[in-house]
Amino acid sequence: MVRQPSERTVIFLIGAVQFVNILDFMMVLPLGPFFAGPLGIPASQIGVIGGSYTAAAAVSGIACSFFLDRFDRRKALGTAVAGLVVATALGGFSVGFGSIIFARILAGFFGGPATSLSLSIVADVIPAERRGKALGAVMGSFSVAAVLGVPAGLELARWGGWRLPFFSVAGLGLVLIPVAIALLPPLKGHLVAARPRWTGFFKLLSHRTVQLSAVATAVVMSSAFLVIPIITPYLVFNLRFPAKDLKWIYVIGGALSFGVLRIIGALVDRYGSTRLATVGTVLFLIVSWLAFVRYDSRVPITGLFVLFMVGMNFRMAPYQTLISKVPGPSERASFMSLMSATQHLSTSAGAVFSSVVLSTGADGTLVGIPRLGLLAMVVAALVPPLFLLVERRVARAAPVPPAPITVEASSTV
Repeated sequence: MVRQPSERTVIFLIGAVQFVNILDFMMVLPLGPFFAGPLGIPASQIGVIGGSYTAAAAVSGIACSFFLDRFDRRKALGTAVAGLVVATALGGFSVGFGSIIFARILAGFFGGPATSLSLSIVADVIPAERRGKALGAVMGSFSVAAVLGVPAGLELARWGGWRLPFFSVAGLGLVLIPVAIALLPPLKGHLVAARPRWTGFFKLLSHRTVQLSAVATAVVMSSAFLVIPIITPYLVFNLRFPAKDLKWIYVIGGALSFGVLRIIGALVDRYGSTRLATVGTVLFLIVSWLAFVRYDSRVPITGLFVLFMVGMNFRMAPYQTLISKVPGPSERASFMSLMSATQHLSTSAGAVFSSVVLSTGADGTLVGIPRLGLLAMVVAALVPPLFLLVERRVARAAPVPPAPITVEASSTV
């Protein structure tokens, strides 16, 4: 009999997949100044390149909600990562605006399902009582990508040209596929479960708990992305923060977030998602007030915005743990695809709305920051009550069937 992998092995593999997936998404905008000139792309169009990925991932999430649960999750994840590798490599072969847009749309189509399947595998394998800690570890890949991946990509671009980071990430993914396929067990337990109550986008949305989960997802993501896109110009143009020191905010904030996510994940297992999300929301509100609404020059900028990154990430482990408990195994990937689509649509909506609220002053500063900060705070304040509603409905629901594979509990992350 083939020995099943430990929980630690599964979490490591899924974290590695998410690292490649997130790095593919995160590195493109910072690389914009490197490829814009050679490809003849106006600087004002760089945001469109990033938005094309998000839009494609949202469309893909809705489409995949109709069929993703019909396949072995291991094979489906391998297919999604393979598509992401091809799309990332195509980005390195781009010759103009049209070709790089095509490559990023293709990356979004595969990157969205890769995330949904990764989280579904964690929820399938890790029991609910340890899931928060596991998801906190997986989501730490976001922080690792920010701390290590993006700076490394920028250095590669300076050393070998803008195409090298694309090829490097594609190569990393190419190495990861056979390793993940070899070490992950077949994940077919959801295929023999009871007939799904929800199949497809519209069936999913007809369920009240799913509706509340989608609203909670939109609130968590949009409250953050109302302000995230303007942080760098706000720091540089409004607060006169040296551009050369921006990297330290992201490095320190990412490193702290990595550690905090692992701690919070374990606390979620003990105290529940709503309590931890409430603490994270309070931190988010305090820092948003100090950073955007009533900024005081006596407060160190680096410390303030590092705390903002921590507060923003503080809510993610409770969020991911909570929504992982909503569906049963037979509809989990479809549900996660719908939540992925909601996430991408919400981040895009937040970013677009921030540009509507703000204007640019004659001296280049952003006008309307306090108003935008207050709006982000109002939206964020909705997180705890929404989490409470979802958590209560999940608690009243029938117990989720046991995980389809047996793993070593003592080896959990």
